[in-house]
Amino acid sequence: MTIPKEFPLPEPRRLTCSRCGTEFGCDLSGNCWCAEETAKLPMPVKGEDCLCRECLRKAADEASAAAR
Repeated sequence: MTIPKEFPLPEPRRLTCSRCGTEFGCDLSGNCWCAEETAKLPMPVKGEDCLCRECLRKAADEASAAAR
């Protein structure tokens, strides 16, 4: 019988917001803050990576206003 090895959970990735430069964490295990966000946009926008919470919300508000 083999005893399964316990692996520590990976540390969240440290990212820099493509728009404002704020550093934030991204948890690749699926527990990232953005999974709980109601403001979602198609990602990535050309030349961008993930956005911080504030920039994501602002971009969603701008996209919503432009669609009206």
